[in-house]
Amino acid sequence: MTDTPALFAAQADALVAFAHDLAELARAEIRPHFRQPIDVVSKADASPVTIADRNAEAAMRKAIEARYPDHGIFGEEYGPVRTDAAWQWILDPIDGTKSFVSGLPIFGTLIALTFENRPVLGVIDQPIMADRWIGAMGRPTEFNGKPARTNADRGLKDAVVMTTYVDSFTESELAAFTTLRKACRINRMSGDCICYGMLASGFADLALDGRMQPYDYAALGPVVAGAGGVITDWEGRPLDMRGRSRVLAAANPALHRAALEYLSGA
Repeated sequence: MTDTPALFAAQADALVAFAHDLAELARAEIRPHFRQPIDVVSKADASPVTIADRNAEAAMRKAIEARYPDHGIFGEEYGPVRTDAAWQWILDPIDGTKSFVSGLPIFGTLIALTFENRPVLGVIDQPIMADRWIGAMGRPTEFNGKPARTNADRGLKDAVVMTTYVDSFTESELAAFTTLRKACRINRMSGDCICYGMLASGFADLALDGRMQPYDYAALGPVVAGAGGVITDWEGRPLDMRGRSRVLAAANPALHRAALEYLSGA
């Protein structure tokens, strides 16, 4: 069995630095198009895409090909290459394109690195606010260069719960979420990946979404876990890096268990 922590630790400094470089490349492509006239194209699944999405992913892919040509890449806009590689970069250049085209700075760039389908590094980057969370296996999560921590003692009745949009839920999922939301103190809608960054920094306590692709959630795991939180699917299982998952993140294990009681049967 591969010793993933030791293997990652041996090259973590270089990989973390490179992940920062990728985020900077994405920022440079995204910022000039924010709150500017821009064409919005509907993809086959009806989700929107812009030149900013495509250019940001292209810039990151070019850098990966140059630095780590034996690594695989799976991006939302340009798909997978070298799917049999142990190391895989998983990219979502703009998570929250609807917010981006609406002029709202609550979208983010997601960058993840997995080894044998296990996330070892994750970045949530907000290009406009210049906010960046980075989590890496065996290291504490950082927010703009300083340690980020979840609320270790927060209970359900005092919790702030966030989700991206309820339209992603099935009828049974919406019913479960509504019951959970009413058990919490505050709920906020919209925010995409930024919801999970807020959780890592202690401003939210629960974040959840319906079925998403790996490029939507691969980066979230290291960020949440490295800040002291827990992230799984709605059944409490590890997120599937080769399929779709419903995502639940919590500030601490007890809160995670409490939320699962509302969601696991949906």
